Amino acid sequence: MNRKERRAASKRQDESAKRPSPPFGSAGVSIADLAAEASRFYGMRRFNEAQEICRRILAREPGHVQSLNLLGLMAQAAGDHRAAAKLFTKAIASDEVNAACHYNAGNSYQALGNRAKATTHFGKALALGMDARAVSFVLQSPTIAGYIGRIAGKWPLPVTTVELFGAEGLAPLARDLFLRAALEATTLANMQLEVLLGYARAELLRLASNQDPEDDEIVAFACALARQCFINEYPYGQTEVEGERAGALRDRLLQDPASGVAIAPLTLAVVAAYFPLHALPQADALLCRDWPAAAVGLLKVQLREPREEMAERGTIATLTPIKNEVSVEVMRQYEENPYPRWTVNPLTAFAADRARGRTVATAEQQAERDILIAGCGTGSHAIQIAQVYPNARLLAVDISMTSLAYARRKTRELGLRNIEYAQADILELGAIGRTFDSIESVGVLHHLAEPFAGWRVLVSLLRPGGTMRIGLYSELARRVIVEARARIAARNYRATADDIRRCRQDIFREAEQWKPLIGAKDFYSMSGCRDLLFNVMEHRLTIPEIAAFLNEHGLTFQGFEPFDDPAVLEQFRKQFPGAADETNLDQWHRFEVDHPETFWDMYVFTVGKTAR
Repeated sequence: MNRKERRAASKRQDESAKRPSPPFGSAGVSIADLAAEASRFYGMRRFNEAQEICRRILAREPGHVQSLNLLGLMAQAAGDHRAAAKLFTKAIASDEVNAACHYNAGNSYQALGNRAKATTHFGKALALGMDARAVSFVLQSPTIAGYIGRIAGKWPLPVTTVELFGAEGLAPLARDLFLRAALEATTLANMQLEVLLGYARAELLRLASNQDPEDDEIVAFACALARQCFINEYPYGQTEVEGERAGALRDRLLQDPASGVAIAPLTLAVVAAYFPLHALPQADALLCRDWPAAAVGLLKVQLREPREEMAERGTIATLTPIKNEVSVEVMRQYEENPYPRWTVNPLTAFAADRARGRTVATAEQQAERDILIAGCGTGSHAIQIAQVYPNARLLAVDISMTSLAYARRKTRELGLRNIEYAQADILELGAIGRTFDSIESVGVLHHLAEPFAGWRVLVSLLRPGGTMRIGLYSELARRVIVEARARIAARNYRATADDIRRCRQDIFREAEQWKPLIGAKDFYSMSGCRDLLFNVMEHRLTIPEIAAFLNEHGLTFQGFEPFDDPAVLEQFRKQFPGAADETNLDQWHRFEVDHPETFWDMYVFTVGKTAR
């Protein structure tokens, strides 16, 4: 389901909730209206009335998920986690892909001390879409809020371990099962959390270096943090002394990994929190040892999967030569830092609902069609399209073989068979002798030596009547990026891991000046930050330039992708009362001049090619 479809479904729910309800208790009251009333009472903390309505709903529909979930939340509030867990379990039996119910069940099982079930439910919640909101849920923890407050109290000066963690050390942080699940599942893109986790990593390094007695919870937390560091590619700042201590611990691990000498799981996890295990010599010998479950999961992510990706490289075809000098430089960047390093399939719930017949593909989605993904990166985009259009034949090309290998592994894991991956330069695609019903190239053309030259090639591959989805950087929206890149150049920062880390710490210390950067998810991974601020080639365009290209090539503008903030369209319509036309690029240009932050991510839009 795309963003537009999700928004339409949400709008239908909102409209349903706003309809006037018949008198409570009358025979004509629908379950939807009763559920809205129960939610209203719950929000007002009038639990008795909310519970009564939920019970009336369940008498009519025993598996009503919203009512079971609300009753579970009210049981939680009363401290009855046993009853709450039962209610959430019933709700999940009716809707096993409900992320909120899994999250709520995880909280109750954690309160009951059933850590295995809590971990399972938290993991499912994140896999079903809660990964996008993981930071906000992590920050709700009073323990984590307390740590962040202590750091803020001295910022930008450092805090000591005793000041931050007190006599209990890392134990309270390590016991947070949702935090551990989130660390394993997704990049936690938040400045305060990153600083806290940096302190936690340094304290784990001290514990491992001193060979202190190990605690299972501390080891599990260390493994989760090491997986987070691998996902985000080690962007955290570190002191010189910390770097030297991490290097010494790595050397201790590498003395003879193939020998029978015991290696403490904490040592393995802490080394992996500073260095990717697959890059260490003789690292495969670590797979031959017995490890606790958390370390086994860490080795899977940092050793087994990278080895699988190396094997995938030999199976990927090369469709075109890569000759352009800029293309070669761009390829080198994404070979070193494949982007993005995604982990969670955003359409897990969508795919499950379709598999169970809860949703049915439209005729358009069921059609056989040829789709080109031009610049597929690590495959997230192509994989989503393949799930929405199961009968389509996808060709997904990218300039980076490392990115394609990552995409192939993720595609195989999901069991998808309708994607063909190949290495190619968009500038050379005109020679492949194929055409397509639909072409998507989002966030790619502006990294070419000549964006419009690449776009012309794509237009030549689009069949008459076909559609094209394009994403391009905005000149107006990226003024802060231009300013940051100028600052980077002035300070002679290079696109190396060490310099990117130092640059990020400078930006943290000047947070007020760089709020848009600090709020960007890409800032929190090495590949994302390099793509955002250190890209070897970046062009920025204007709406008039895009409009001129469309006119020149007979393409019809069909509209921008729906905005995350619905206020954008409200403002647009208000600026052009009675005449607002969402397909009028002249109006959009005038709107963007007045609201330059509108296309902060990029212009993402669809165009059509005239049928002959």
